[in-house]
Amino acid sequence: MVSINQSSVSEFLLLGLSKQPQQQQLLFLLFFIMYLAIVLGNLLIILAISTDTRLHTPMYFFLSNLSFVDVCFSSTTVPKTLTSGRAGGAFL
Repeated sequence: MVSINQSSVSEFLLLGLSKQPQQQQLLFLLFFIMYLAIVLGNLLIILAISTDTRLHTPMYFFLSNLSFVDVCFSSTTVPKTLTSGRAGGAFL
């Protein structure tokens, strides 16, 4: 007998991480600091590659594109996570 899984999930809903206000503030600060580190780090990589002419090689070109995509991805997902704790508002 071969059983085949017939279920499929096409979407999910992010509900938030905690309902306690103290934990919400701590998690908000944690995610916000990580978001700032990601964005600033990737922007520094892009700035370093674009200003130094020795880094104008294909490998660094693709690295700067990867950093740009990471900034774009982080800028769409993390703010949504930060505002999902309460209905339409931030934690602080």
